[in-house]
Amino acid sequence: MHVFVTGATGYIGSAVVRELIAAGHTVVGLARSDRSAQLLKEAGAEAYRGDIDQADRLQQGVASADGVIHLAFKHDFSDFEGALATDLQVIEAIGAVLEGSGKPFVTTAHFNGIASENVALSLAKRGVRTSIIELCPSVHGEGDTGFIPQLIEIARTKGVSAYIAEGNNRWPAVHRLDTAHLYRLALEQAEAGSRLDGVGDEGIAFREIATIIGKHLDLPVVSIAQEEAQDHFGFLGALAGLDIPRSSQSTQKTLGWQPTHPSLLEDLEQGHYFTS
Repeated sequence: MHVFVTGATGYIGSAVVRELIAAGHTVVGLARSDRSAQLLKEAGAEAYRGDIDQADRLQQGVASADGVIHLAFKHDFSDFEGALATDLQVIEAIGAVLEGSGKPFVTTAHFNGIASENVALSLAKRGVRTSIIELCPSVHGEGDTGFIPQLIEIARTKGVSAYIAEGNNRWPAVHRLDTAHLYRLALEQAEAGSRLDGVGDEGIAFREIATIIGKHLDLPVVSIAQEEAQDHFGFLGALAGLDIPRSSQSTQKTLGWQPTHPSLLEDLEQGHYFTS
């Protein structure tokens, strides 16, 4: 297929582009800058200059594609509602072009992004083979800039690696390269209206994550009370105490997807998270 990808030079998107090309697809990536365009060309993809705020430009790029993977998102926690509103507009714009075509459209679930998900699922009834992938709090691997690096930086700043209470609450996780494989399989195989779980580790005790961080930073690993979580972890305070295990067994069975890359704990033990 000739695939149009938004967020094509991002942490996940860049891995998806390489996965698609390795499988024989051709890729056009939305590029906001000369640097992004150059990165896409180096990866073997075509660059299409534009931005997710430019609906007309976005639709022109989508029109010539056999399928679309939408990964771009404004990670602006100071205006998260605005980011969700933009995501909704992007999905509506892409859907308007793909409606009635039978082409695949893979998008990503975001916290509180119910409106976007509802529109994406409604497209399945209007001739678009939509699927929604829900990822984990940690999509880990080389180049990660998400929650795990932030937990490491908090530990460095505070002088301790902490967990809440007994630290038995569990986080699911998935390797970046397994994630890229899932997006490709969704593009190729997923039925219209599918919801897919991008989960490798179904649930890792937060205490285990804190323990490895403490070991690699040579810092004490300590338990803190729930009341201290916000002060210690900042905006991650609520997430650090959540018990949110998830399974991808249904997704694995449906698509034949099998996570094969290192688990989060194995990835942390490799040391690359601690070299910066």
